[in-house]
Amino acid sequence: MKSAPSQPFDAKTFLATAGSGRTLTKYKKNATIYAQGDEAEAIFYIRSGEVKVTTISAQGREAVIGMLAKDEFFGEGCLAGQDKRMATATSVGESEVLRISRVAAVRALKEPPSFSRMFIKHLLARSMRVEADLVDQLFNSSEKRLARALLLLANYGKEGLPKTIIANVSQEMLADMIGTTRSRVSFFMNKFRKLGFISYNGKIEVHNSLLTVVLADQPAVHKTEDKTGE
Repeated sequence: MKSAPSQPFDAKTFLATAGSGRTLTKYKKNATIYAQGDEAEAIFYIRSGEVKVTTISAQGREAVIGMLAKDEFFGEGCLAGQDKRMATATSVGESEVLRISRVAAVRALKEPPSFSRMFIKHLLARSMRVEADLVDQLFNSSEKRLARALLLLANYGKEGLPKTIIANVSQEMLADMIGTTRSRVSFFMNKFRKLGFISYNGKIEVHNSLLTVVLADQPAVHKTEDKTGE
């Protein structure tokens, strides 16, 4: 008797369900998904919610190196031979995350190209984002860095509708993201609100007009008003 033909590989089903080498877990707010120094044995895919990626220096200074949202991968360093986690991943709010073992991920990448195309697109987008972040950190003022961070958190420029409302992001977290102080962030957030670029009452609402801060040659906040220093 002939064996029944195997079902074609479906990347969407693979990422939506638990199964061999895949575990779907719901995390509460501020739950640790993995910690810096843990064994790197799997990649992760965000089914819902948001994940913050941070790293701590030898001197104990913490930096936010990534804010990730639905349909993004993280922890992929294990596929390139990384044995230990170089950062900590934490759920920002309630999140649902799929853990894919290294073996299962490698197997999926060898399947017909639906998953590999998706994963390569993710790696290219991440590489471009890291490069843009570096340029932003090296050449832009803290004002522009904050405006860009808010627009990225609001999904500006991504496929689909921007979410405009940003929840679960504190001024301390924004300061860690752009490499400045909380007082600096507070100064610019108040100015952005007065200029109508954002509004907030517990949650931050980002307006498209904030893009003018990123594109402008001169900062929206006049130097005479900025007494805190760069």
